[in-house]
Amino acid sequence: MFKLSIKLFLCLFFFGNCNPSKKEKITKTKSFKVDTIPKTPKYLTKNYVLGKFNYTNNADFVLVPKEVSNKKIYLRKEVLKAFLKMKRAAEKNNIRFKIISGTRNFNHQKRIWNYKWNTKYKNLPPLKRAKKILEFSSMPSTSRHHWGTDLDINSLNNTYFTKGKGLKEYHWLLKNASKFGFYQVYTSKKNGRTGYHEEKWHWTYLPLSSIYLKYYNTHVTLNDITDFKGAAFAKELNIIKNYVNGINPEILNP
Repeated sequence: MFKLSIKLFLCLFFFGNCNPSKKEKITKTKSFKVDTIPKTPKYLTKNYVLGKFNYTNNADFVLVPKEVSNKKIYLRKEVLKAFLKMKRAAEKNNIRFKIISGTRNFNHQKRIWNYKWNTKYKNLPPLKRAKKILEFSSMPSTSRHHWGTDLDINSLNNTYFTKGKGLKEYHWLLKNASKFGFYQVYTSKKNGRTGYHEEKWHWTYLPLSSIYLKYYNTHVTLNDITDFKGAAFAKELNIIKNYVNGINPEILNP
């Protein structure tokens, strides 16, 4: 009896619980799990990831409701569904989200790029002009907004998210967005991240965008990035490595 008591004491002291009949309670994270990502879908093509398709008549895309957008915006159905779940959860904490940008195809991105190239930054030398535009805008065929998985929330100004309600919204996203599959794409560059400047407003639905990025890296080359002003600098700036893959390390290799 004494020997049995000694064994029991040692077991409890070193291992905490030696009763095999009781199951341990394991706390599981509510964050998005990479192993839930589906296999590469059949619809995924090079033209898709390059943004060379019409999403407005694509059955996989849906118009974002007016009450959660500031203009006519499309997203993939899966992405909008996840966003609306996140929005409802945030509202319980008096946090409001509105989508201010969603899917943009090649032609849409080209209009943005060419305006900045031909007008906004026209007085800069070509290479400096390209780098200036690339602080916040992608070259056509390199934007994640082509995919219908990425969206901009509430403001396109980083300072908005540093105080007041903007700061509360950003903190909520950092703490909770991953539970719904969303991650900030362009985080601080202090950790060595390359490419675009930080964008506190830009969030991606990782269950799909991770698939598309992998496909992009496998099928797209610098030779595919053409047909807009300054396209030649895509090679000089190694745009795929430094910008397409210059993203939050947490989501680069999920």
